[in-house]
This record gives sequence, C-alpha cells and structure tokens, in this order.
Amino acid sequence: MLADSAGRSRGRKRSAGVGGADSGGRGRGNTPAAQTRRKAAETGEDDDQSEKKFRKCEKSGCPATYPVCFASASDRCARNGYTSRWYHLSCGEHFCNECFDHYYRSHKDGYETFSSWKRVWTSNGKSEPSLKAFMADQQLPYWVQCSKADCGRWRQLSKESALTASLASSYRCGMKINSVKSEGSDACSQPEDVRVAGVTDSWWLSMLILPPLFKDSPASPFLSAYYPDCVGMSPSAGPGNQRQEQRRAAPPHLPGLSPYFQPFYQPNECGKALCVRPDMMELDELYEFPEFSRDPTMYLALRNLVLAAWNRDCKEVLTLQRCTPHVIVRGLVRIRCVQELERVLDFMTRKGLINTGVLQVKRPLLPESQHNKVLVIGAGAAGLAAARQLQNFGMQVVVLEARERIGGRVWDDASLGMTVGRGAQIVNGCVNNPIALMCEQLGLQMHRLGVRCELIQDGGLVTDPALDKRMDFHFNAVLDAVSEWRKDKPQSQDAPLGEKIQEVYKTFLQESGLHFTELEEKVLHFHLSNLEYACGSTLGQVSARSWDHNECFAQFSGDHTLLTDGYSSVLHSLAQGLDIRLNTAVQHVEYSGDAVKVTSACGSHWTAQKVLVTVPLALLQKNTVSFSPPLPERKLKAIHSLGAGAIEKVALQFPTRFWDSKVQGADYFGHVPTSAEKRGLFSVFYDMRPQGEECVLMTVITGEALALVRDLQDSQVVDLCMSVLRELFREQEVPEPVQFLVTHWSRDSWAQMSYSFVKTGGSGEAYDIMAEDVQGKLFFAGEATNRHFPQTVTGAYLSGVREASKIAAL
Repeated sequence: MLADSAGRSRGRKRSAGVGGADSGGRGRGNTPAAQTRRKAAETGEDDDQSEKKFRKCEKSGCPATYPVCFASASDRCARNGYTSRWYHLSCGEHFCNECFDHYYRSHKDGYETFSSWKRVWTSNGKSEPSLKAFMADQQLPYWVQCSKADCGRWRQLSKESALTASLASSYRCGMKINSVKSEGSDACSQPEDVRVAGVTDSWWLSMLILPPLFKDSPASPFLSAYYPDCVGMSPSAGPGNQRQEQRRAAPPHLPGLSPYFQPFYQPNECGKALCVRPDMMELDELYEFPEFSRDPTMYLALRNLVLAAWNRDCKEVLTLQRCTPHVIVRGLVRIRCVQELERVLDFMTRKGLINTGVLQVKRPLLPESQHNKVLVIGAGAAGLAAARQLQNFGMQVVVLEARERIGGRVWDDASLGMTVGRGAQIVNGCVNNPIALMCEQLGLQMHRLGVRCELIQDGGLVTDPALDKRMDFHFNAVLDAVSEWRKDKPQSQDAPLGEKIQEVYKTFLQESGLHFTELEEKVLHFHLSNLEYACGSTLGQVSARSWDHNECFAQFSGDHTLLTDGYSSVLHSLAQGLDIRLNTAVQHVEYSGDAVKVTSACGSHWTAQKVLVTVPLALLQKNTVSFSPPLPERKLKAIHSLGAGAIEKVALQFPTRFWDSKVQGADYFGHVPTSAEKRGLFSVFYDMRPQGEECVLMTVITGEALALVRDLQDSQVVDLCMSVLRELFREQEVPEPVQFLVTHWSRDSWAQMSYSFVKTGGSGEAYDIMAEDVQGKLFFAGEATNRHFPQTVTGAYLSGVREASKIAAL
C-alpha cells in the first residue's frame, strides 16, 4: 500500500535507521512490496483522482504517489492534493508546503508557536530546532495499540489527543478520548491502517528522517544532567527556563529509590561497575544491534527506558506489557519502537541486566530459547546464579552438589546467637552490586560499615591516628613505586610482591634518609597484613606484576556493608524451585560425544547438551573432577598459574561488650602486630552488631600466621586470640567467651581454599582463559573465572550470570 493513501496520515520522525537524515538512501520504491503498495493506492483512489493535479513525494525511495498532509495547520493546507513541495518525515507521514509556511513565515499565525517551541528546544537540547523536528515533536498524531488480548490493532489518535502511559495501557479500539462513552462493540473489527504493515518492513527505518525522541520516559529523572536529545528524549519535555549548566550541577535524586541503584554514568563520571553511558552503545550492543550503529538514538531511548524501569521496580518481571505504555513518541515510529522494544528486552534479559536476581517467573523469559538440558556442577553462588537464570529462560536445569548443603564457600552459622559468616559476609562496594539488588528484592538489611578503625597496641594504648595516617601514606607510596616498576616489565621478569615491597621500601629509606620508629614499623606491618587478607595469601607467593590486575576495570563503588542475615538468605532464595541433588560428588565429565556425560562418585550418570562446572579452583588443580578428553593445555596452564588462597576466621561470643568503652561504636578495630611473623594473627576484629546487644567479635588469620595455627586445636586457637584481646584491653577484665567457632577452609574437602590470587609469573589473563568454554559444551564459572571481580561472592554470582547468557545464546 502507498504510504499516505489510506486517509489522513498520522505519524512521525526517524529512528536509528541506516539512512541519512535527508539522503536518498537505497531506492525502495521498486521493491515488490513497494510496487504492491503503490498499485493498491493508485487503484484505491477516487476515480477523479487521476484528473486532479498532484505531486509525488520527491524523497528517493518513498512510494507515496499521493501524499497526505498530517498537519492540516493552514487554511490552505493541500491535504491530499497538490502542493509545491512535500516534506517527508517517513514513508506514511508528510506535510505540505502551505503548512510549512504557516509555522515558518514570521507573518503567519503559527510562527509564534514554532518560535516558542524553538526557544525551549534550544534551551534544553543540542540538535537543530528545525521545522521538521517541530512537526515530528508537536504535530504528528500519536498511534496506540488496542489493549484487548484478541485485537492488538494499531489506531491513530486525533492530532489534538495527547498520549499518556495510562491511556496507552488501557486504550481500546473506538475509545472516545476525554469522554465517558464506551467504544463501539464492533470497533475492533475495523481494519488496521495499511501503513502499519509498512512500518514493520526492514527498509522502513532507512526512510525515517528524524530519530524518535521520547517524552516522559522513566529514564528522565536519571538523566537530568544530559542533553535529552543525546539520550533519546525530547528537549521539549524538559524545563525551558532552566539552563543546562544548572541541571548538570544537580545530581539526580529519585525519592524512594535505593542509593545503590545508579545504572547510568553521569557526565564526566567513570570507573563504576555495571554502569552504562546513556548516550553511547556498548560493544556487545553494537554486535547485537548493528543496524543502530550509525544513529543509535532509537536504541538508546529504548535501552535507557528499560534500565530505568527495572531499577525503579526490580521486584517484578519487566515485560513488554509493562514497558510499552512508557514509549511516548508521536508518529508511526512508535509502532516500530514497540517492535524493537521486544528485542531490547530479550537481549537485556539474556545478558542479566534486567529480570535477574531472585525473581521466579511463571513463564519462560526467553520463549525462543532452546529447551536444552543443562547440568550445573556445584551449588555455590556461581552455580545457583546460572541455574536460576537458565531455568527462568525456559531451560531444564539440574544442579549436582557434593555437600549436604548449598552455598559452597558461603556458610552462615547461627550458633553464637546471631548470624556469623564462616565464609563471606561483607559486600565490598554496593552501588550497582547484584547482591544489593537481591537484598532489595528480598527486603534484607545491609549494615553500612564505617571507616573508623582504631589501632590498638599491646598494653591497650590506642595509636595516634596521625601516625596511622602517615604510615598508611608511606605504605601506599611503596605500592605506587611497585606499580611504576612493573610498567615496562614482561611477565618473564615478574617477582614476588613481598620481595618487591621490601626492595622498594629499603631503597626509599636509603634515598630519603628517613628512619621509622619501632611502632611505625609495626603499623606498617598492620597494613601489610591487610594486603595479605585482600590477596588471600602470603605476599611471597603473589605476583608483583598482577596482584591488583582487576583494578584496571571499573569496580563497585559506594558503601561496604555487612549482611546481618548473611549471604545464605540470598542464596537460599536463589535456590528456591531449582532441582538440586545434594550429596552428589561429580567424579568424571565425558564430553567427546554430542551430549556430555557426567558421572558421580557413587556411579550415577547424567547426560545433557551443556555442562557448567563451578567447582573451586583448588579442586580443579587437584583433578578432583576428571575430564575426557583432558581439558585444553591452555586452560590447564591458566588453572595452575592462579593460586588457591586461604584465610581462616575466629568468632567469639562474650557475656558482655567489654570493648565498647574503647572502640565507641566503631564497626571494627585493629591490632598492631608485635612482629612481622605474627602480623596475620587476628589483625582486625569486627563487631558483628555494633548497635545491638549481641556480644560477638569476629577476626581473621592470614598470611604466614596460618602456619602458626595449622596444627592447633580450636580451643588453642581461641586461647591465642584471647591472649591478644587481653593485651589490647589490659585495663579491664576480659571475660572468657561463652561460645566460639573456628573455620578450616584449607582442610574442607570441597573447597580447600578461600579465594584465588595471581601467583608469581602469572597474569590476570588466566581468569579470562578459565572462563572460556570448551567446544561449546563445557562451561566454567566461579570467582576464579571472573577477571573483573575475583575473590568475591559478587564475582562468583556474575560469572554464573555470564555463563547462563552464553549458554542461552548458543
């Protein structure tokens, strides 16, 4: 059908098409579809149409032989007759030269309307305030879809009718806008405007002159610091009396929204994990949507809308039905936007950007997903994340777990009267962290950890904060010098981090002539013990080149928090409804055939099209699970170039909070070590409930100090810890603990480690190689496969989401 021949046309601007703004593009008028439309239009006109003087649209490729003016602004409007020039907005939407003059000429009645709009547009936006932009933004009629399940036809509203999200979600064919009258009973039987079918054709976007700019988008409050037309929104919807510089000075504030939800970078902001630039497509988006590479406006408008809507309400599945009413844009392009919205939703769901976390769905999120069977080995954070995602996508998933419980290296203990994590319990950086998102979904508390940490010496003296600050500065200066050293060093010239720190430190003392006191040296060792805690190893084993390899990637910012209910509350919610086989130790994986065969230690067998391995690094290094054929040499080398780090925890429950008077409500306090060898013994004590009545302290054993307690009984380890506490609080009586717990992750059969690190001679690339699949059948997840966020539950979780996305895409 010809674009404008079916009555008065109502439509609008251009999307992110491949055609230029006014370029001819590829000629589409000679396509079979276009010829069919032209023929239908020509035969469908009144018999006297051939006798009337007319003018075709001169846009190359536009099939409109008899364009119709949608504006009808001037008394002399050509309507579907002759005009000296037709102005093309899309195939189906044109306005005549008479209506152009009505707004453009200063002596015409519409000039002031155009001028007022232009002032607002130029005040808020960056794009040209052309008359075509005005027509697309203000004059094109809206199109809306019937909400009846058995209809769904698109209807054009009158030019005077405004579209709101409420109207878009409730509209029915024949509805009288601003009237209490109900629609006619046969309104849905009326045929749909023939131009609607043309909008869905692949070539239609190339003929769109202006990109769609949304009004009242859910993303608007998040993006007030941006020029609206750079992020897919209309400048006319913003405040025209406020200068852009003023808006950029004010950070977005959304009442009721968690401060940890910051999906968009603000201008001049960088280095925030899981954050996107609202004015730019990411590489994976360009790969998925190459048609928007030249002009990404439509994609950005849709993606920003979807991300904003998800962050505003992450407790319900974000569906096409929820998003569509918020696509407020004039013209036929709204139809195409809704069509593309479904693709955007599917992509973002598959990537784990939306519809993720602990959501359980009633129907598959990706209806077209292959219904493959997937086996997941391991029910830790990575395995549960992947299984939850894949099951939500519509796949059949079975999780095999060697332990009698889920969680892996997450294991919460309630024996001390409150939740104490034997494994992880702290979230490092909550902004955009998926753990924070799941806590929001579940209503779980996150206790914000303060920054104050008193350093207490043996004898009970609190270290001068100025001294601590000075030694912290020197410690970081030494690490900066190590960073300078490694800049031009190949991997073959790597050295142990501890050795390099000592070398740089001695050189600094020699060249500066400084001399540190004994106390200052001890405080420096306190900071070194924290570094060993972060690395999960003695510094003699850690790579000086790559110890902080992930710092070159955007990291999670914001508060560090303690999960008062523990990580287990999150993981148990993830596990709900999954098919998890406990006490099932996988022994062998055979992947030489079309299907993968998995065998357990007791001889049971399972087969699946895909298998995801999430066992800890230490078990892969010790061949606890064998593979046939053997894993590629490249992957085996990566497995052994990483270290299986270890730390242990000690938690003590007391009858009183004897530390309160000295610590004064701080979340933790430090212990200044008496020697380098003992610096990893109980270096930091965490008050597990500083604002409560519970009396529990938790501390850690790291680095070389692990060797000092390896052969001790738990009670002996506690005695060592108590001797330290009595030195730190010598001025008062320190009671015996009521109960205690001591962890043994190094001896745990199904962990044998805490978290990974890069060994001397290795590199961060090993994490990427660990994450590579084998033959599209064997996949790997876990914190040791996440180069950006290793050593964390967050990293493990995200690796599971990543692998679920890869499996779903195949």
